[in-house]
Amino acid sequence: MQIAVISGKGGTGKSSISAAFATLSDKVVLADCDVDAANLYILFNPTHEEEQVYISGQKAEIDYTLCTNCGLCASYCRFDAISLVNEKITISDILCDGCKLCSRICPTEAISMIDSNDSRMFAGTFRNGKMVYGRLAPGEDNSGKLVNIVRDKAKEIAKAENIDTIIIDGPPGIGCPMISTITGVDSVVIVTEPTLSGKHDLERTIEITSKFNLKTWVIINKFDLNEDMTLEIENYCRGIDIAIAGKLGFDPQVVQAMVNCKSIPEWIPNSTISKQIREIFENIKN
Repeated sequence: MQIAVISGKGGTGKSSISAAFATLSDKVVLADCDVDAANLYILFNPTHEEEQVYISGQKAEIDYTLCTNCGLCASYCRFDAISLVNEKITISDILCDGCKLCSRICPTEAISMIDSNDSRMFAGTFRNGKMVYGRLAPGEDNSGKLVNIVRDKAKEIAKAENIDTIIIDGPPGIGCPMISTITGVDSVVIVTEPTLSGKHDLERTIEITSKFNLKTWVIINKFDLNEDMTLEIENYCRGIDIAIAGKLGFDPQVVQAMVNCKSIPEWIPNSTISKQIREIFENIKN
């Protein structure tokens, strides 16, 4: 069973809930598909049993033995990636979009395109099973493709290890990485918060998940910080026949759990919030 935990915006507590789900089963495969800002590896410190280079595109590189610093490339670059610094043409790795225009117009053929190979997919073991995650290097793109690589590896490991449950921590927002995260999963859990922006982004996210005909659940995190907005969200979900998996109150111990590299059920197993998360998880699985 593949369960994807997503959110329409950042800061809702999505990764904390993903981590909690991952430590409520005897053995799971945990896939961190928030490749632009992966963080669950910090919490779980998995072993690195496999590493795969991800080529996201190409970047321009200058051969200074051929470059005459004429500046033609800088004048044509629409991304402001090329500049003259101390009378020397330089190309920013982060700003370069890999469009190849500079390499085509260079009169001395001093610019060539090289593969962007700083991004990685990692796979290994953590305390509750296996973990796969991707890390997209700064300035590199096509994160949806890296998400696919992470998910394929997670499914491969689950099959090889005979593990029934895959927990997927998705990226915030509704862009390409989120689409890659939810495609073909069994259930989607949307974590929202009781704010106007939280409700707005929840609506956008549900609009996407509904097109995939996926079983969708909603968790309202920190619901007690704004109970009027919580009620609005509940009424909205009921009106479109979306199940509320549960509501979680604000608890400062969540931060303490992260500081100590623990999930919420690991840090405070007998607390109200841990019991609520356990009930939510069992409800979603069944």
